[in-house]
Amino acid sequence: MIKKLINKITVLFNKKCTEKVSVIVPVYNVLPCYIEEALDSALASTYQNIEIIVVNDGSTSKETLSFLKNYNNQKVKIINQINMGLAEARNTGIKNATGKYILPLDADDKIEPTYIEKAVKIIDSKKKIGIVYCEADMFGAINKKWELPKFKMKKMLRSNCIFCTALFRKTDWERVGGYKKIMKYGWEDYEFWLSLLELGVKVYRIPEILFHYRQHEKTSMISELRRDNTKMEYLRKMILTYHSDLYTKYKKS
Repeated sequence: MIKKLINKITVLFNKKCTEKVSVIVPVYNVLPCYIEEALDSALASTYQNIEIIVVNDGSTSKETLSFLKNYNNQKVKIINQINMGLAEARNTGIKNATGKYILPLDADDKIEPTYIEKAVKIIDSKKKIGIVYCEADMFGAINKKWELPKFKMKKMLRSNCIFCTALFRKTDWERVGGYKKIMKYGWEDYEFWLSLLELGVKVYRIPEILFHYRQHEKTSMISELRRDNTKMEYLRKMILTYHSDLYTKYKKS
């Protein structure tokens, strides 16, 4: 009787986790303790049909390399490549992914155990939805809620309001040609979201804090970028070049 009940529960659980989710974690000289926290947060997911692909993007830190060499978990695959930048590191991971859905996760951030389960439920139930994200907070050097504006297309065209750790379909990534390597200074996720939006996909934000964005005491790549006018101008130019039709369409509306 107990065995039959266990089998029934297992069948029901497997039905809920039909589609595999691939969590893509790029790593470049990240502290081992941060990487471990990120991986632990994904492994603690209530949605168990996942794989985690770590892409070592040419790390030179002995601590990082030693951690990755000795890390062992059957749900975690580690790929090593020469340094090619964040966009190509994500692309490498997704190329090797076997999941229907993709969730990028930077190696120093964390997700809540229920994030993937709730995101899959949304994207599975509504075919028009192609990007699912959530509310977020900051932790580390700064601890507070991340006050990102709710998604609206006109707001999105002014600045990115979707962080990189959002769920999307691998087939949509294939349709837009992945993350663009030319976004070498950053904004690769912003450009990618705009590419998906041009496909006509809809966006859903889960009204719950399920993503944790680490804040560092030292200067971050983003803060350095904001002070570099030349790089900022380059990125704005790339966004406008690749998505001129989208900007023209909403400028007229």
